Amino acid sequence: MNKKIINILLIFLIISLPLYSNGTKENIQTNDMRTIIDHSDKEVEVPTTINRIVMTTLTPLAAVYCLFSGDSSKLVGISPASMAAAENSILKDVLPDVVDINTSFMTSGADVNIEELINLKPDVVFYSTTHPEEGKMYEEAGIPAVAFSPYKWNGDAIATFNGWIELLGEVLNESDQAEGITSYGLEIKDEIYNRIKNLSDDEKPRAFMLFRYANGTINTSGSLHFGQWWLDSAGAINVASEIEENIPSVNMEQIYQWNPEMIFISNFAPVLADDIYNNSIGSDNWSPIDAVKNKKVYKFPLGMYRWYPPASDTPLSLLWLASTIHPELFSDIDMDQEIKNYYKRFYDVDLSEEQLYRIYNPSRDAAGV
Repeated sequence: MNKKIINILLIFLIISLPLYSNGTKENIQTNDMRTIIDHSDKEVEVPTTINRIVMTTLTPLAAVYCLFSGDSSKLVGISPASMAAAENSILKDVLPDVVDINTSFMTSGADVNIEELINLKPDVVFYSTTHPEEGKMYEEAGIPAVAFSPYKWNGDAIATFNGWIELLGEVLNESDQAEGITSYGLEIKDEIYNRIKNLSDDEKPRAFMLFRYANGTINTSGSLHFGQWWLDSAGAINVASEIEENIPSVNMEQIYQWNPEMIFISNFAPVLADDIYNNSIGSDNWSPIDAVKNKKVYKFPLGMYRWYPPASDTPLSLLWLASTIHPELFSDIDMDQEIKNYYKRFYDVDLSEEQLYRIYNPSRDAAGV
């Protein structure tokens, strides 16, 4: 009787084993993909394991990813604009292989050659929500693609950077290797607010953001771009705040009327402060402007990436801007030491004096134009 029962059980196991095996295989196939919601509020299926990443139209994201992951080994493609920053940044000192990442699948603008991108065999593509046509192209090609937004947080560079870190964690199913960097950014933001909150408008200098200056065209930050948030958060008044656009073009007559007391040059303009002081670019005459007369023209630094847009050095950028605008309120801040401490804490990098100099004095080639 017992022998008969055992035989029956054996037969049952033999019959059911293939069913059990097939069921397990189906579960593995299902679990090979995960669903996330990107910044365009779209559900996207991404591989559970991601080893090959291409980044296109959101140029700061490559540096943010390197901070997040601690290396660049999974990046197989980035934009030429991202590469221009990397080649002239501290990022290449920390991760030398970053300069070998492929950029040939894109033009210097935002055009992507889909055939060349496919040849990179990406597991996922990261692109900007400002280019929805990209998402459609990748969907048609069967490539998982995740949209990251530069404008979801209304120009707040700290919140934008933190939002990118959060989405990277969801997509890659990993934790941030630079633990504490998001909370540190909020701490810096609050510290600066507490120091400038009692300033009257008369105590806030009028400032002009020179976002881009090439081929005779001058672009600034209107009220809808990061420059507005930077100046608001650092205790200055954006002279172009009445222009409800991102980066509108303006002429010298308008700048003369505004007569800004300070000028800040972004890293997207191949222009240095001396170019403005010496009127050495084009035929424009900057000499009548108060900021030029008083030698208050400043170039945004460049560390791991350009300091104007949200990026991995964003907390430092806000602190630098506030201490430059209001040195009397930040006289206790040693900016050199703040940068060194930040790089040691979050990148495990001991900055040399030469590297610190390069951060403050970026090459005009870093503009990538």
